[in-house]
Amino acid sequence: MTDSYFPRWRYVRPSSSADTVLPDERLGGWQNLAMGAQHVVAMFGSTILAPLLMGFDPNLAILMSGIGTLIFFVFVGGRVPSYLGSSFAFIGGVIAVTGYSGAGSNPNIGVALGAIIVCGLVYTLIGLVVWFMSARSGSGADWINRLMPPVVTGAIVAVIGLNLAPTAAKGAMGGSTFDALMALMTVLCVGGVAVYARGMVQRLLILVGLLLACVLYGIFTNGLGWGEPIDFSGINTAAWLGMPGFHTPVFQPHAMSVIVPVAIILVAENLGHIKAVSAMTGQDLDRYLGRAFAGDGVATMVSGAVGGTGVTTYAENIGVMAATRIYSTLVFVIAALIAILLGFSPKFGALIQAIPGPVLGGMSIVVFGLITIAGARIWVVNQVDFSRNENLIVAAVTLILGAGNFSLSFGTFQLDGIGTATFGAILLYALLRPRQSKGLHSA
Repeated sequence: MTDSYFPRWRYVRPSSSADTVLPDERLGGWQNLAMGAQHVVAMFGSTILAPLLMGFDPNLAILMSGIGTLIFFVFVGGRVPSYLGSSFAFIGGVIAVTGYSGAGSNPNIGVALGAIIVCGLVYTLIGLVVWFMSARSGSGADWINRLMPPVVTGAIVAVIGLNLAPTAAKGAMGGSTFDALMALMTVLCVGGVAVYARGMVQRLLILVGLLLACVLYGIFTNGLGWGEPIDFSGINTAAWLGMPGFHTPVFQPHAMSVIVPVAIILVAENLGHIKAVSAMTGQDLDRYLGRAFAGDGVATMVSGAVGGTGVTTYAENIGVMAATRIYSTLVFVIAALIAILLGFSPKFGALIQAIPGPVLGGMSIVVFGLITIAGARIWVVNQVDFSRNENLIVAAVTLILGAGNFSLSFGTFQLDGIGTATFGAILLYALLRPRQSKGLHSA
């Protein structure tokens, strides 16, 4: 038992890169600052890419990622190292309910925001239930593991990428052959960084690949005169400091029915984060699982209330922790404060808005593909047995429901492909799962 809500953060001085700094320990001042900046760089690529794909303000997304991380920090009592960034799980639902075409700001953003808030509320309620059960019995996460075993969570995560595949392909093709070739060039840039780079550059494959693709695109367009050149006028005229663009939520039942099921995906993501950090630190963090869900849910509600994207714990930052062996939660406070400062810079936002459309299209192919493979990776890591027919049927049906965008409508309540796949996977597994007492094993 701990004697205070927050740790005391004992100061340590690692003697080598192999030494581990635990969540309740801290580094020196400049080291904390450097590590915080590194975590900002790690989350940066994905946190700005998600709002761009949905037509949200990237400046506001960066700002709310910092605020959301601080909210999460308070809920878990500073005991779970995590950074909260823009969630890709919302992209399919947001595009579906707003009809966003992938160019400029999303004109129907309010409809998506209302649904994101309700999704965050549902997520928060799940967290409160788990928190209460953990406080009473210490096993609040058991029912989640039974409801969503790896075969279910893997299928749900994979469906997100498959459902978005048509959007990625359409954005990559653009309006000309040149645009399509530039999108494929972007894919090669990211792939080259992922395979041939080393160290931290390799871990920042999304950001470095994006920068490299933008440079090459500028050479072909601004330099050689092919295609539409990059417009830098907005960067030159933007102020260094200013407020991001806020938006008012609009609550519509149809939009809620499409986006609220994303809460199940966020639970699976956060559950995986806690398990991963527990394994790396050697500390059992399951007792903070309910707090983590609730903190993530509240952060999503706050973000959606002002016009930001839904947020989630970031695997990119887990990668940084794994590479550095530094898990101090104070580092994430520094990272959050840096992100908040960037969020108040319109010039930074104008720089993001200048990213060419074909480059974003190519990035969409990579990111959505990685999401799909992340689902398959859950199956591999957890050794899901596909010789069991119940696992085979659950995964197969879920993938097709999501990829085919199978939708159901009950008056004002409607589920799109991601929603039907999510609930379908959970219900199908519950119905087909054999009782242990029967000892069934499908050939």
